[in-house]
Amino acid sequence: MQRRDIDGDSNMTIDIHGMMLITTKLGIFIFLSTLLSGCAVGPDYTRPAFESPAAFKENQGWKQAEPRDTEIRGQWWQMYNDPLLSELQDQVSISNQNLIRAEAQFRQAAALVQSAQSAYYPTLNATLSSPRSRASATTIATPTAAPVSRGVVTSHSLAFSSTWEADVWGRIQRTVEANTATAQASAADLEAARLSAQAQLAQNYFQLRALDTQKKLLEDTAASYEKSLQLTQNRFAVGVASKAEVVQAQTQWKTTQAQALDTGVQRAQLEHAIALLVGKAPSNFSIPPATLAAAPPTIPLGLPSALLERRPDIAAAERRVAAANAQIGVAKAAFFPALTLSASAGYQSATMAQWLTAPSRFWSIGPSIAEALFDGGLRRAQSAQNIAAWDASVAAYRQTALTALQEVEDNLATLRILEEEAQVQNEALRSARQSVELILNQYKAGKASYLDVIAVQSAAVASERSAVDILNRRLIASVLLIKALGGGWDASALAGVAGVAGVAGVISGK
Repeated sequence: MQRRDIDGDSNMTIDIHGMMLITTKLGIFIFLSTLLSGCAVGPDYTRPAFESPAAFKENQGWKQAEPRDTEIRGQWWQMYNDPLLSELQDQVSISNQNLIRAEAQFRQAAALVQSAQSAYYPTLNATLSSPRSRASATTIATPTAAPVSRGVVTSHSLAFSSTWEADVWGRIQRTVEANTATAQASAADLEAARLSAQAQLAQNYFQLRALDTQKKLLEDTAASYEKSLQLTQNRFAVGVASKAEVVQAQTQWKTTQAQALDTGVQRAQLEHAIALLVGKAPSNFSIPPATLAAAPPTIPLGLPSALLERRPDIAAAERRVAAANAQIGVAKAAFFPALTLSASAGYQSATMAQWLTAPSRFWSIGPSIAEALFDGGLRRAQSAQNIAAWDASVAAYRQTALTALQEVEDNLATLRILEEEAQVQNEALRSARQSVELILNQYKAGKASYLDVIAVQSAAVASERSAVDILNRRLIASVLLIKALGGGWDASALAGVAGVAGVAGVISGK
């Protein structure tokens, strides 16, 4: 053993051989711990099996999506060719408070991933203290013990400590996997909330435009009825029509005016709902009236299995299965001992003059193994709990996928039936318009009563309003189908979330 004098005044020496031995042991320990850390207990994750049908039941007449075909992409609402709708949709991602909350929840989940990853690295702490103390006056020394000094003692200390847990059984690895999967699920939740808000906005917008169209229809009809009232009043003046016919014409005119005004109630509510979706106060938001000019777009269909990648809610459910699977590994790792390496070094002295000198130096280093010998079944219960949570998440994943298939089938059937109904309704509308012309000519010629005119005109108005309602329902069904197909989202967007760092701003669009 060689000793070298560092400071002639302090008699400080360093054990070179001992330090080399400690360094060598530390390196071997870290190497073996790193080698063993590849052994992660618990099941490796595989996506739960889900048997999807080969094709949709309601796919007759629908165009299957093919590579490089017209797919539903990010801004799916542009298929409706409505500039105001597109402008409103752009505001949803920026100002909708529910999306802002979901984005904050994602950033919280991303921070948890970084928190879990920090366990791979050692912790380093520094402590600086200078306490003064005195022994208690009531302390009684035993006969065999030295007398207790009651003098004031000062201890100056500067210490550095480090602790590192070797991930021998993969506890940290599984924790990182669980938190990463949870962050990916949170990112998918954000996209699901975004798609839901966008779809709700489109539905409200089309309903509002349908009300604008119906109001204009009723106002035009009321203007026509006013002319019929004038005609009836003229006929009454010359003794051709009766007073009852004048009253009937006036009732029809005023009733139609009331119906036109009544559409304003629901329109105001829809306008307020749209204001909420774009993050604005209803008092500061308005949409100018306009007729419904959009038409249901052609929506290409993929295979049912594609929903597993296209639906953000399905992706979120699948990622929660992965997180639950990793938590099983975390619970199983608790059955094995924890291997920890601790080290500390610094200076400690009773006097300030000798505090930061070599003789006041101290250090310690060494591994420790901790194992719970008895916990009353706690670890076994936690393992059973995590396995049950995994079973529940698998069932939730499969249920979400089944619900997605139902939603697609529902809206495919709705669009198919409404398209057939629209064709029949258009034929009925043409006949109703023609019958109005005929009955008015007959009334002017004195061959029909005004009751006949009222009946035909009422049927024609009802037919007009029914046509508008069917178009509105077709547009809403097309929006719901796009939502059911996942909009323009794809699960590949979650691949980058595994890195987490810097992803929160990308996911949130900031």
